[in-house]
Amino acid sequence: RYEEREDFAVVMQPFFRNTLLPLDSNGKPDLSFFAADCFHFSVRGYAEMAMALWNNMLEPAGEKQTYNNFTHDRSKLKCPNSEKPFLSTLRNSGFRNSDLNLEKTKPSVPYWAVIVAAVAGVLAGSL
Repeated sequence: RYEEREDFAVVMQPFFRNTLLPLDSNGKPDLSFFAADCFHFSVRGYAEMAMALWNNMLEPAGEKQTYNNFTHDRSKLKCPNSEKPFLSTLRNSGFRNSDLNLEKTKPSVPYWAVIVAAVAGVLAGSL
C-alpha cells in the first residue's frame, strides 16, 4: 500500500515470531521477565523487547532476526553506522525493484468460511 511513497514506510518487525519462553538456571520459566500477573512483561522483559525491536528496525528487510534470546546483554544492541545511518525499509534494503511480490494475495480461506465456522462453533458450544 505504501511502497511508492517516498516519505512513509510500513515494515514488519518479526523479532517476536520465534521467541521462546526465557528459562532460569533450573530450566523453569524465568519469572524476572514477567510482571506479577505472569502474563505481561516486567521492566526487564520490556527492556529485552525494546532492544529486539530496535535491532529489527536497523536490520535490512529479508534479514531480520525472528527471535529474542533474552540474554539481558546491552552489547547486543545494534547502532546505526556510516554505511547505514537509517532505519531499514523495503526501499533502502534493495527490494524496491526486485522480484519481491508485494501485491495483495488472495486469502487462503474465503471470508464466508470463517463466518460459517464461527456460527457452527457457537451452535456446537451451546448444545
